[in-house]
Amino acid sequence: MITVKNITKTFDGTTALANLSCEIPDGRIYGLVGSNGAGKSTLLRVMTGIFRPDSGEVDFDGEPVYDNPAVKEQFVLVPDELYFLPGANMKRMAKFYRNFYPDFSMERFEQLTEMLKLNAGKPLSGFSKGMRRQAATVLALACRPKYYFFDETFDGLDQIMRDTVKKLIYEDICERGVTAVLTSHSLRELDNTCDELALLHQGKLVFSHEVENIKTATKKVQVVFAEDVSKEEFTKLCDGRCRAVRCEGRVINAILSEGAEETEAKIREKNPVLLEILPLSLEEIFTYEMEALGYSFDTDGKEGADETDDQ
Repeated sequence: MITVKNITKTFDGTTALANLSCEIPDGRIYGLVGSNGAGKSTLLRVMTGIFRPDSGEVDFDGEPVYDNPAVKEQFVLVPDELYFLPGANMKRMAKFYRNFYPDFSMERFEQLTEMLKLNAGKPLSGFSKGMRRQAATVLALACRPKYYFFDETFDGLDQIMRDTVKKLIYEDICERGVTAVLTSHSLRELDNTCDELALLHQGKLVFSHEVENIKTATKKVQVVFAEDVSKEEFTKLCDGRCRAVRCEGRVINAILSEGAEETEAKIREKNPVLLEILPLSLEEIFTYEMEALGYSFDTDGKEGADETDDQ
């Protein structure tokens, strides 16, 4: 299990992570999403011991990660900005990785390279962006670690290759019980991939829940009454369980974060002309959560909340 305890990290006076805590159980795919500058990349670098936090700690099965080579042998990080040795090809990088990962499998490396039709003898500098991402993924999977960290997992990959990479990660987790932490701006990809999803905003953890629970607990309400109902009246009717309420005369749209069945019963007592309770996609949930935090743009391009740069 990965345990993140009260992590704070600042850069030149700017807070990238603020007293953040979370736990990632073994054998899970854990997704990280958030606004630009939310701190996702910083969190991955703290979790993998690249950055030392100003306060707090990160443990892997009870062992601290920072300055601990024994723990670092257990995971691989594929960063957003990929780095390979100058002039190296995949074969040279495989030999390099084999020096640091005792369980590195050349058989797995060759199998995946052939499957993805990558030229292991060609300099990586001549690969396209998507091919470089594929090469980094192959090298990571060949290391056969206990934990994977992928920053912007699907960046530069076409849809077929995205599905292939997801399948490879999923198979590794099922076969070996490993854990993967993924960040992506594509909520649709994480929706179909992750067991648990965490939302970050301005260095803080907004929520961390199982994906299915998030979608089950959050619903969209569309209701039409015979007479005009104010936002305040509708909110009171729902016992404060609704958010992002929008009223246009007799038509009301709102988001229910919990207690959908009980709230639906109370609305029906008012004999609405029309009532629909609809499921939401992760993208819609993310949008409503960010709007609730004040992260939105008006038509003049003005942001509703201050945003820090991603570190």
